[in-house]
Amino acid sequence: MRILVTGGAGMIGRKLIARLAADANLRGQPIEHVTSFDIVEGEAPTDAPFGFEARAGDLRDSETVKRLVDDEPDAIFHLAAVVSGEAEKDFDKGYGINLEGTRHLLESVRQKGSHPRFVFASSIAVFGAPFPEAIGDEFFCTPLTSYGTQKAIGELLISDYSRREILNGISIRLPTICVRPGKPNAAASGFFSNIIREPLAGEEAVLPVSEDVRHWHASPRAAIGFLLHAATIDLDTVGARRALTMPGLSVTIGEQIAALREVAGEKVVARIRHEPDDFTQKIVAGWPRNFDASRAQSLGFSADSSFAEIIRNHIEDELGGEIA
Repeated sequence: MRILVTGGAGMIGRKLIARLAADANLRGQPIEHVTSFDIVEGEAPTDAPFGFEARAGDLRDSETVKRLVDDEPDAIFHLAAVVSGEAEKDFDKGYGINLEGTRHLLESVRQKGSHPRFVFASSIAVFGAPFPEAIGDEFFCTPLTSYGTQKAIGELLISDYSRREILNGISIRLPTICVRPGKPNAAASGFFSNIIREPLAGEEAVLPVSEDVRHWHASPRAAIGFLLHAATIDLDTVGARRALTMPGLSVTIGEQIAALREVAGEKVVARIRHEPDDFTQKIVAGWPRNFDASRAQSLGFSADSSFAEIIRNHIEDELGGEIA
């Protein structure tokens, strides 16, 4: 089996490739080769039992994208995207990569005629206020950001290309991934991770919104599980509606902080500094807060049991079990 991962140098891409290396197979078939594509070259996984190639390029270049499918990958994980805050600030870049780049990839697959499994990393940003108490898969998509609009269009494309039997695709609407390791990125949602990650590492973090803000979260571990299950599930059981909201946890920032206090103590919580930011608050005001993910759960997708568990997983996976 040959696999292509766009966004392979990003956090989720790296963790997905590492998991593929550990598993050595997908859908019961041995993995022969993995190609990672991103704006920069990704690192090869340790002790990979398959061939690995890292490519760098721009999804806006159709010729570059065509070359990605020359070897007819059996599975494509399309993770590459301009994140929410950056897509809002740079209109052309957001549409160029998140929409046109996705279209280039789909068209390259169509021209090749290889019919791969195609897993598209969508987002809960496809939904916009006003919301019901818990948003189900059937709630209409009225995104209030450019990023959400681009992801919603991507979902429609994946469904239509699947209906036309050009590929066998599924879109999974990821919760905000928390706690993200590494450095802060340009995502407007980045503070959800920052207020946990930095204090655990002995650094201060800025909270730009109020503690009563509620949001939908899943851990990096859960996200990798979503992607792998989406790549292996019998899509006949999913049916024609190929966009699914993934399970997660609906918690307020205050509840996040309470979980941090439970796991790491008051000394760590004291490293969070409140500095309201109008730009971030305006974006967050239009975000969904809670979901009914029963359809995804009935199909075998599962997430974390508590936010404290998410924090403990981060300490174990990224900090070697130690808190600063």
